[in-house]
Amino acid sequence: MKDAFIKLHISIILAGFTGLFGKWVTLNEGLLVWYRMFLAGLLLFIILMITGKLQKTRLIDVCKIAGVGLLLGLHWVGFFGSIKAANVSIGVVCFSTVGFFTAILEPVIIHRKFSVKELLFSMIAVLGIVLIFHFDVRYRLGIILGIISSVFCALFTITNKRVGRNHSTSVMLLYEMMGGCLGLTCLSPIYLYYFPITTMLPGMANLGYLLLLAFVCTIGLYMLQIQVLQKVSAFTVNLSYNLEPIYSIILAMIFFGEAKELNFSFYVGIALIILSVLLQTREVLKNKKVLK
Repeated sequence: MKDAFIKLHISIILAGFTGLFGKWVTLNEGLLVWYRMFLAGLLLFIILMITGKLQKTRLIDVCKIAGVGLLLGLHWVGFFGSIKAANVSIGVVCFSTVGFFTAILEPVIIHRKFSVKELLFSMIAVLGIVLIFHFDVRYRLGIILGIISSVFCALFTITNKRVGRNHSTSVMLLYEMMGGCLGLTCLSPIYLYYFPITTMLPGMANLGYLLLLAFVCTIGLYMLQIQVLQKVSAFTVNLSYNLEPIYSIILAMIFFGEAKELNFSFYVGIALIILSVLLQTREVLKNKKVLK
């Protein structure tokens, strides 16, 4: 069990490192995500072929999973766009609004009752974002992109639950990477028209970072989660991932010195977001005790 918890926190740290690649990779966010999904899909396909774990899947299911993968790809484009327009700290802080959009969209999509508590707790996180947005004009574009990213992430989370009921995680990840890559390829002419670039090929440094992002922070992260879930409950894993934004901000301060860029309104805003996470965590723990 001790090894499982060590692996759990290694996976959270790897998730925290993901945002840093938004600064390290000098390609624009669209190409960054395309290469991430292409390389991750290719590497995972090779791994599954070698291990004999590639399962046959109906074409209709492949199309559904691929569509969900496009939502994931759009979420990542917005996430890395937010980091490039502002910084890592802003990108991961905006990611905290996923709970707010999930609380609004999930009842509409799966036809369940709205949870007043979920909305109230999520609104505290939104207030934190509004505070940063209002008092620090430098990061407004980054915040807008981060919020758009959170909407796509909420849609991905909701639809992924429905589509993934009868499929293994490895199959889901493979077809999501392929679907996201294909979807972004189809959208690229429009994207490149509005955001032209000088080259589509990554240099050696960028390629190295992209391979690390795809293999370590995508496939490696997924592999660790699978191993952890064999010994630790999904509830504990999801709860522990509330630490991810904190890890990302600490890493950004270490690698990029972002503490110098952040002002008082940012720290007040993030305090509200942490409060929102703590209240939601407390509510989940309380509900779990009731279910027992």
